[in-house]
Amino acid sequence: MHSDPIADLLTRIRNGAQARMLTVDVPMSKIKIEIVKILEAEGFLKGHEITTETKFPMIKVHLQYDNRRKPILNSLKRVSTPGLRVYKHTDELRPLRNGLTTRILTTSQGVMTDREARKRKIGGEVLCEVW
Repeated sequence: MHSDPIADLLTRIRNGAQARMLTVDVPMSKIKIEIVKILEAEGFLKGHEITTETKFPMIKVHLQYDNRRKPILNSLKRVSTPGLRVYKHTDELRPLRNGLTTRILTTSQGVMTDREARKRKIGGEVLCEVW
């Protein structure tokens, strides 16, 4: 059992990218699927699939690399942890690194990127930052 399953997801993806693995298996949960879908939509991952071959369902995450076999993901950083939650209001969600950093938030309207949260004018808990 993990005390922070989102940090476990991010660490597995980060370690898999560093090791130049094609896929990474992660235990499935609804929030993890939403985070993986956002990373896929933003172009950081190739895709994902849910496998039920084992007793517990897993998410098979397909990592993406450039033509020189370097990972597209430069950094995955966990922001809000179970011990220290980080909430941001719409006014505090300014673009980072000239808009290259994508923050993933959980809001009252679901899990979304900071760009989408600014469009909808809602704030929420910042789960992680990706660039």
